[in-house]
Amino acid sequence: QVQLVESGGGLVQAGGSLRLSCAASGRTFSTLNMGWFRQTPGKEREFVASINWSSGTTNYADSLKGRFTISRDNAKNTVYLQMNSLKPEDTAVYYCHKLARSAWHTGPQDYWGKGTQVTVSS
Repeated sequence: QVQLVESGGGLVQAGGSLRLSCAASGRTFSTLNMGWFRQTPGKEREFVASINWSSGTTNYADSLKGRFTISRDNAKNTVYLQMNSLKPEDTAVYYCHKLARSAWHTGPQDYWGKGTQVTVSS
C-alpha cells in the first residue's frame, strides 16, 4: 500500500521560509510525477508544483513561480518543497501527491498524503 508522509510544516512569520518533505513508501510499477497541492477551508484544493520523476522537469502554479522550488531525491523516494518569502496567503494545508501506475497494465492513479499545516503570520 502506497503511503505518503509529509513533514516540515509549521508556523512562520511573513517573509520566512519552510521546507516541506514527502516520503513515499509502498510498491508501485512506475512513478510518473510527484508534487504538492494546498487547500484552505472552504476552497478547492489547488495545484502548487510538480516534478516529473524520471526527467526532473518541474511545473509550478504561475502565482508561486520564483518563491517555491520543488525537488526530488529518487533514491529516497522523497519530494521536497522549498518555500521562500512566505506570505500570509500561503497559509494552508499542504498535501503531497503522487501519480503512479500500480501495474504495467493499469492507468495512472492518484495517491495523497494526509497533509501538513503551514501557517504564515503577518
